[in-house]
Amino acid sequence: MAPSKANGTKGNGGKKEKVFHPQSRKAGQLVRTQLRKSKLVDLARERSKKQGTQVSIYSFFFHALPPEGGVLTLEELHFVVRDIWLARHDGEIDAEKAARRKGRPKSAKEMKLEEQKLRETELYRTGMEVVDLTHPLNVELFRKWDQSEAAYIQQLRFVRISSASSETIIVSRIGQHPLLKREEEQRKQAGSEQAQEMDTDEAPLLLEPTSRFASTIQTMDGA
Repeated sequence: MAPSKANGTKGNGGKKEKVFHPQSRKAGQLVRTQLRKSKLVDLARERSKKQGTQVSIYSFFFHALPPEGGVLTLEELHFVVRDIWLARHDGEIDAEKAARRKGRPKSAKEMKLEEQKLRETELYRTGMEVVDLTHPLNVELFRKWDQSEAAYIQQLRFVRISSASSETIIVSRIGQHPLLKREEEQRKQAGSEQAQEMDTDEAPLLLEPTSRFASTIQTMDGA
């Protein structure tokens, strides 16, 4: 019987890996991040099989919401799209590559998954429309979704983000939900009132009677 290898031996090449104490805060963060990422990938894959494409996409972003509440930052929204959504089939692609014998052509599944990733990556580069997870009221409404009715999602606020301009976010649909429409009306009203206040600040000079400027006018006319 061959002797068992002792724990803690170095891997090939003798290079040590950086290891965090299992009870350290950094280790906990890494574990939580990895678990959440793997769960999102699994959920996206399973829902794609059981539901239509549209609902599965919405379900993915639903599960990308912070479980403890709150919204995502724009940077976090880009991370979800770039590092989780676009990479969700990477494991299957790698498995197909590993199973393929040297010199053999790609399988139909591998080509299909690669083409899908290329299409989605290009869409993300030119501008991908997603549910706005950075907007507090929109996120609050999104959390009430039953994860099956696509019509409900159409009432929500959508934004367009792009890998080519990661700091830019464009509102593509303000949302048809009554609460979102009311919020938009209040925003417009506040903007209108602010514009009126700015006009009023300049109004006193314009509303002065012409008699005040009589002497100036006479001087300019050379009278």
